[in-house]
Amino acid sequence: MPVCTVGLFPNMQKEKVCACLPQILGLLNKYGFKTLLPQELAPAGAPCYNTADAESLTQLDAGISLGGDGTFLQMARFLSPLKIPVFGVNFGKLGFLAETEMGDFEAAVAKLARHEFELEERSQLKATVIRGGEPVVQAHALNDMVVAKGHFSKLAHLELKINGKHSGIYAADGLIVATATGSTAYSLSAGGPMVHPSLDVSIITPICAHALYTRPLIIPGNNLIEITAVPPYEELLLSADGEIASAVTENDIIRIEKNPEPVRLIRLNGRSYYETWQQKLMRSCGNEGSK
Repeated sequence: MPVCTVGLFPNMQKEKVCACLPQILGLLNKYGFKTLLPQELAPAGAPCYNTADAESLTQLDAGISLGGDGTFLQMARFLSPLKIPVFGVNFGKLGFLAETEMGDFEAAVAKLARHEFELEERSQLKATVIRGGEPVVQAHALNDMVVAKGHFSKLAHLELKINGKHSGIYAADGLIVATATGSTAYSLSAGGPMVHPSLDVSIITPICAHALYTRPLIIPGNNLIEITAVPPYEELLLSADGEIASAVTENDIIRIEKNPEPVRLIRLNGRSYYETWQQKLMRSCGNEGSK
């Protein structure tokens, strides 16, 4: 797949991104790429894209995020429906989803120019809120869907069904349903397992469960998950990759299933996942310094 036009998705709230953006644009130009910035950042009259206009995104051959995992997830949300491949440059703390760091960016761009990369597909989730028998909200996520109590609510009580069969009732702050890719995100913080991203599974992790026997579940990715609130009912929210998608009312059914449209990742560095996990976890423990 030749890549000629790339779209940059920068998090301009990060000082390092602002400082490095001219260098990044210069390197992409050096290796012959046409680079587009979002409409709000592009110079007047210059080619650009608009995330509110899907047609303007179709001119991209690839997307590059500049920031942390949140920036990457936002980019993937815009580009995955268009089958446009993506990779991230990490300017955050851990950056589990990033393909490269700024110090290695030129080497990555050189490989991109020589077509020395692989495309890898990652599964996503689709959540549908059913209210009164009708779908009212739909959301997509690469990392996870979370059904959790509101800020001032008490313990949530959630019934879980898998493929229509009762699986359990959880007294907890909420439930996380994660992809294998998202196993290193919120699910990991809540005590869930690390799962190799090539596996087609869903990970169901309770948040602060009020029972010691409650443990995460790993189920096949094609299983249908349904979550409903049971009395005593408390305020609940559904979020997709950290973005609130919907309030959940008393009789709603949250249906979570595999999204038929994957995210296409550009793999450039050739590192194994095991090596990447080790590096990221060591960084999170402060073994690389406390800056």
